[in-house]
Amino acid sequence: MDKRRRVLRAAELLEAEYGLPRWSQEKHDPISTLVGTILSQNTSDRNSIPAFNALRRRYPTWEKVLAAKESGIASAIRKGGLANIKAKRIKGVLAEIKGRTGRLSLDFLRKKSKEEARDFLLSLKGVGWKTASVVLIFSLQKPAFPVDTHIFRVSKRLGLIPNGATLEEAHKLMDVLVPDEKKGPMHVNLIYLGRGLCHPRHPDCKNCPLKRICPSAFKLG
Repeated sequence: MDKRRRVLRAAELLEAEYGLPRWSQEKHDPISTLVGTILSQNTSDRNSIPAFNALRRRYPTWEKVLAAKESGIASAIRKGGLANIKAKRIKGVLAEIKGRTGRLSLDFLRKKSKEEARDFLLSLKGVGWKTASVVLIFSLQKPAFPVDTHIFRVSKRLGLIPNGATLEEAHKLMDVLVPDEKKGPMHVNLIYLGRGLCHPRHPDCKNCPLKRICPSAFKLG
């Protein structure tokens, strides 16, 4: 089975197992998504979401966040982990956006092509392919495929990307392999699979919905 057929079959099997994920198609603020994704780095949603909410309670606008001291930002997001590093990154990226565009908004990217929007996001210090892709698909309604640690692991086991691929290479490869209409649902469902069954150690291949199309099935337990 070639890689494109395997992707389509995997998407079908995952939707049968987990359903078709849905999320609001409203125009979410891209900066909110950007900051939220920065906060999610190296931690779980259980920690990053409360950290984001605490940040917004203390500083209701991004202008207030930009004007705040890093120590104040770090104090607000402490529960999200790596607070000092993330506070510096958040303040830095907000300053860069305002310095380059004249305002604290990324809405202008809605009118850009996917490639132009991605290039701008990647040009921001501290923004990598995963963060840029999350903003593209979930806030700018542009087809992108974010690769987090779970998807990175599962995609290698499925033989979709080489074992030695970098995260940047993985994003480029998966962006081509996964059809645009499947990017969002497959992103979510692969995370479910990685969290629930395809663990870093001792994956539960026996109960995996993809075991019949996975070259690694039953070889890693």
